[in-house]
Amino acid sequence: MKLTEFILPGCPYCRQAAELLEELRAEESAFREIEIEIVDESAESALADRYDYYRVPSFFLGEEKLYEASPLWSRAEAKERLRAMFRSLAARA
Repeated sequence: MKLTEFILPGCPYCRQAAELLEELRAEESAFREIEIEIVDESAESALADRYDYYRVPSFFLGEEKLYEASPLWSRAEAKERLRAMFRSLAARA
């Protein structure tokens, strides 16, 4: 299973998501099985324009949006939302 993650360099929410993903993968080994293709939307704008999202980071499985960050979320809430995304993917496998 492969996810596509859209990011922007220098984005604090993208950096936080990367840290949280590392933590989650250390906590739950099943999450390590999920491959993530990282797409810099500024470098690959034509690809990014084909997806429906407003904020980064955003995660997609195919064309299905699974996660879109919010600046209103605390670090803990972002981590739990990412955990829920991974768990739903693990259940599909």
